Amino acid sequence: MAASALVTLPGLKVIFGVASGSVLSLLLVVRCVAALARQHPGKLVKGFAENDPTPGLLTNAEGEVLWHNQSAKRHFSCPGPEGNLLYAALSAHFANPTPIIFRQLTRAQNHSFGSEELETKNGRLRIKVHRVADIYYFWRLNNVPAPASVGIGLPELPVLTIENTGKVLSVNQAAHDILGGGAQRFKNILHPNPMTPGAQLDLSGPEGPVPLRIISVTRVENTHAVAFVPLEHGRNDSDEQFYDTLPVALLHLDVNGNVKMANRLARHLLDIEGAGAQLGDLVEGLGRSVLDWVQEVAHNRTASRVEVLRVRRDDRELFVQISLKRIITDGTPGIMAVLHDATELKTLEAQFVQSQKMQAIGQLAGGIAHDFNNLLTAISGHCDLLLLRHDAADPDFSDLMQINQNANRAASLVGQLLAFSRKQTLKLEPVDLHDTLTDLTHLLNRLVGERVRLSVSHDPSLTPIRADKRQLEQVIMNLVVNARDAMPDGGEIRIQTAQLHLEDELRRDRASVAPGDYVLVRVSDDGVGIPKDKLIKVFEPFFTTKGVGEGTGLGLSTAYGIVKQSGGFIFVDSTPGSGTCFTLYFPAHSQGQVEHKPEPDAPMVLTPPVAVPSAAPLELETEPRSSEGVVLLVEDEAPVRAFASRALRMRGYTVLEAENAEQALDTLKDERIEVDVFVTDVVMPGMDGPSWVRKALETRPDTRVVFVSGYAEEDFADNQARIPNSVFLPKPFSLGELTSTVREQLH
Repeated sequence: MAASALVTLPGLKVIFGVASGSVLSLLLVVRCVAALARQHPGKLVKGFAENDPTPGLLTNAEGEVLWHNQSAKRHFSCPGPEGNLLYAALSAHFANPTPIIFRQLTRAQNHSFGSEELETKNGRLRIKVHRVADIYYFWRLNNVPAPASVGIGLPELPVLTIENTGKVLSVNQAAHDILGGGAQRFKNILHPNPMTPGAQLDLSGPEGPVPLRIISVTRVENTHAVAFVPLEHGRNDSDEQFYDTLPVALLHLDVNGNVKMANRLARHLLDIEGAGAQLGDLVEGLGRSVLDWVQEVAHNRTASRVEVLRVRRDDRELFVQISLKRIITDGTPGIMAVLHDATELKTLEAQFVQSQKMQAIGQLAGGIAHDFNNLLTAISGHCDLLLLRHDAADPDFSDLMQINQNANRAASLVGQLLAFSRKQTLKLEPVDLHDTLTDLTHLLNRLVGERVRLSVSHDPSLTPIRADKRQLEQVIMNLVVNARDAMPDGGEIRIQTAQLHLEDELRRDRASVAPGDYVLVRVSDDGVGIPKDKLIKVFEPFFTTKGVGEGTGLGLSTAYGIVKQSGGFIFVDSTPGSGTCFTLYFPAHSQGQVEHKPEPDAPMVLTPPVAVPSAAPLELETEPRSSEGVVLLVEDEAPVRAFASRALRMRGYTVLEAENAEQALDTLKDERIEVDVFVTDVVMPGMDGPSWVRKALETRPDTRVVFVSGYAEEDFADNQARIPNSVFLPKPFSLGELTSTVREQLH
C-alpha cells in the first residue's frame, strides 16, 4: 500500500509519495504541507476541497469565514467569503450555534481536531474542524445517514443501502437473512424508474433476479436506504396471506386513513378482524386529528416520523409505535403503516418521567419550604413575642391568636407539600396504633358523615411502630376521606390493624418487603373501585379521578411519601364495583408489645390530627431565667435571627449573632469567648451548618449544638449523626420550642 499527497500552489506542484510504514517520509510530508499551509493556507485548502461534495469552510480563530467550497454555498447559503461569520451560516439550521462553534474551536486549538454530532431541523449533522497552520480552521459539515431501519425501536425491516450508481453498499441483518448473504454477494440493482415506495425492483442475486417491493426510501447524500419486502415468484404482493408471514405488523391505508389491509400481527395488536376500519377509530393520543396526520404524509406535506399512540381497547392498556410511509400502488397514493408494540417502552418511559417529575417537584418543594418556613418562623415567632405582652383579657389577644393559628396552618400545608417528595422532617417516636386510632375515631366519624359507617378493629397482640404520630394521623384521614368519596350512596369503611411476621421476602408492585415483624393497617371500603389502568397512577402527584374542583391529587401521594419516609410500605388492591383496600406495612418497633385495658363506656377525648396552638406561649413567663448560658446564633435570614435572638435574651441567655458560617468562625477565633451552645441554620450561603460546626468543634469539642432548618437535606441525618451533642429543631418553630430546646441542651 502507498499513500500520496498532492499540493498545488502558484508556480509549484509538489507530489509526495509515502510508502507504508515509512515514518520518516510521512513526517517529511506533514512538515512540507504545514510549511506550505503557513504561506498559502486558503489556496492549499482550495486545492483539495473545492470539488469536495461535503460542505467545507475555512475560518480564522474568530469564526470569520475566509473561504467556502461550492457544496457549502449550496447547503448553507454562504453569501461570500468576506466578513461572513460561521454563526450566520449555521444559525439557519439550528438555534444558537455559538456555543458549539466555540466548543469546537477550543478543541481544535488544544488538540488540532474537533468533532461533534447534533440534531437539526433537517436531520443529524456532523461537524468536524481541523486546525490549519496554527491560525486557520477548516470545517466540514455533512449529514449523518439515518439508521437503516424504519422507526426507533421498531422491528428491523430488510434494508439495502444503495449508491447512486446502483451498487449495493450494505445490507442489514434482516435483508441478509431474507436474501441469504451480504452486499458482496450481489451485483448492481436493476433500477425502477423512479425508485419510490411501492415500486418493484429486481436484485441480481447469485441465483438470478430477486424481486422486491419497496416500502420506503431514505435519501442521504449519494446513497439510498431502501426498505423492502420480498416478492415470491408468481405471487401477487397484495395477497394478505403473504403479508401475514412478515415478522412486522403492517397496515395498508388509503389517503383518508381507511384500512385496506391489515396483516396478522396488526390485527392482533389493534384487535380488529381485517379491513374497513378507520385508523382514527383504532388509536388515540396524537394530540391532533389522526386523519390530518395521515393526509399530510400521503401528500408529502410533512416528513414521516414515529408516533406512539394508545390503542382503543377495553381489555388492556396497549401502546403502539407507528411509522407512516407514503407508497404508490398502481399510480394511486397510499400509506404503509409499520406498527410495533410499545407498551413496555411506554411503561418504562412513564416510570422514568415519574421519577424525574418527583425529583423536580421535590426540588421545587424543598426550595419553597426553605424560604417559606423562614417567613413563617419570623411571623409566628414575633407573634409569640407579642403574646407575651398580652393576656387573654386584652382586646388584641384574639387577633394575635388568629395570626398564630393561621401561621401554623400554613406550616402544615408546607409539610404536606414536602410529604410526597419525602423531604419533610419527621419526628419519629414509638406510636401505639391502638391508642392513636381510638383518639382519632371521633374526628373520622364526623368526616365520613351520616350515610357512611366507620368500624375499627384491632389485633390484641399489636406492637408499637416508630412513626410521626401527627403525620400518621394525616395518612389515615386521607385514606378515610377517599373511601368516603368512593361511596356516594353510603356504605362501610373498615379500619383494621394486624400483627404480621414475614418468613420470606414479599415482592409486589415493584417493591420488596424484607422478612421480619410488621404492623399492618388496612383501610377498605365498598365503593366504586379503581379501574386497572388507573390503579398504577393513584400515588402520582396531582393525579385524581375526582372532578374538577373536587380533589387536588395530593392526598394519596402525600400518604405514600409519609409511609415511605417512615420506613414502611403502602399497597392498594381494588376491584371496580366492589371496593378498594389500602394496606400499610410498618416495621414493628423493638420496644415490644403493649397491653390494652378494656375501653370504658365514657366518651373519648377528641385529639385532632393537626394541633391547634393555644395560649401556651404565655406559660413561658414562669420559666426560670438563666444568666449562665452563652449562645452563638448563626442564621442568614435577618427576621428569623432577630426573633430568635430576642427570644433567647428574654430567657436570660447571652447571645452572639452571626449571619453566616464564616462570620461565626471569625468570632470563635477569640479564645476569650466561651460559647455553650451553637444554634445554627443548616442551609446557608457559603459554608453550610454541619460543615462549620465540625470545624468549630475541633477547638471547642464540648460545645452543644442545635441545628435548625426549613427541611432536612437528604444526607443531613448522616451528618448530624457524626456530630456529638447535637439535636435538630425544624422550622417553623415557636418561641417556646426554641428556648426549651436550648435549655435541654444546656441542662
